[in-house]
Amino acid sequence: MAISRGTEQGPDITVRRIQGNGVWARVSSVGEVGERAFVLVSGLGVSSHYFEQLAPHLMQFGPVFALDLPGFGGVPHARRALSIGQFAELVGKAIDDLGLEDPVVIGHSMGTQICTHLAASRPQLSTLVLISPVVDDAARSTAVQAFRFLRASLHEPARVKLLAVVAYLTCGFGWFFKILPRMMSYPIETTATRVRSSTLIIRGQHDAVCPPAWVTRLGRAFGGAPVVEIEGAAHSVMHAHAREVADLCVRHASGTLEAERPLAGSAHAPGTDGGSVRGAGIAVLPELPEVHSSLAPVDAVRAIAEEVEGVAIELKGNRTDDDRLVELGREQQAEARGRGTR
Repeated sequence: MAISRGTEQGPDITVRRIQGNGVWARVSSVGEVGERAFVLVSGLGVSSHYFEQLAPHLMQFGPVFALDLPGFGGVPHARRALSIGQFAELVGKAIDDLGLEDPVVIGHSMGTQICTHLAASRPQLSTLVLISPVVDDAARSTAVQAFRFLRASLHEPARVKLLAVVAYLTCGFGWFFKILPRMMSYPIETTATRVRSSTLIIRGQHDAVCPPAWVTRLGRAFGGAPVVEIEGAAHSVMHAHAREVADLCVRHASGTLEAERPLAGSAHAPGTDGGSVRGAGIAVLPELPEVHSSLAPVDAVRAIAEEVEGVAIELKGNRTDDDRLVELGREQQAEARGRGTR
């Protein structure tokens, strides 16, 4: 895939709306050049900010479009709870309205259900990536899933926990609990049998929500989709391990991942990418070394202050229904976050 670069000032973020049947979604996009676009769909209650680390890595290969669906990320909710299929229809309309030709569709958590439903209804979509797919068909219980989620959250970085708290408060518990039953009852493993897209499944080592047995069964339901586990990661694997996830997505979209990954072998047989294979056939990818900020303490404090200011601008944009303020706030946050890695 061709590579494009962002500016030294940070990514230019464009915010626009996609109108649906009495509802609308917000699309935040970065990048312009590349062979394939990426469409990102987040999970229940959270916002596209969950992709804040992944998007900059993907935009080196193609434009990235991250969606905030009704009720999430400051977008007003509908009068009635939407089904997974209705969310998928809105994502499909976004792809059409944006004029995207066969984008790489990436979903996380409940977003994997939405993307799977979309792929089943659109056989022309050739590439699908499911990150931390839900819900385990052997544990379709709200209490069990809540306990598993709490276990996984112990391994999440502090920033992901903060993003989750802000996102859930923004979503509101009323809307959250209206959509929760739709997620819990959605049979992704059944829909998977109708999907013709080339599919990749990614899980984190410490993701109790997506245990190895579940993702292995789901991979078979997709006709033998490759399953990759990233060491050290939890449910929000695409945040703290964005480089690893981006690399997997790009290799999968390019058609090289299947050729590289070991398809058979005993547990922990060496893989060509330096990883190993579980006995269940899950490829295990080592986590990359952590990248530390190069900022001096005073500059780090200034960057944090600017990011907080950007959050305030975005929240004001949500409150006043002003997408331009949302855009400005998100750009300021991205610039502040990226400063420590330049």
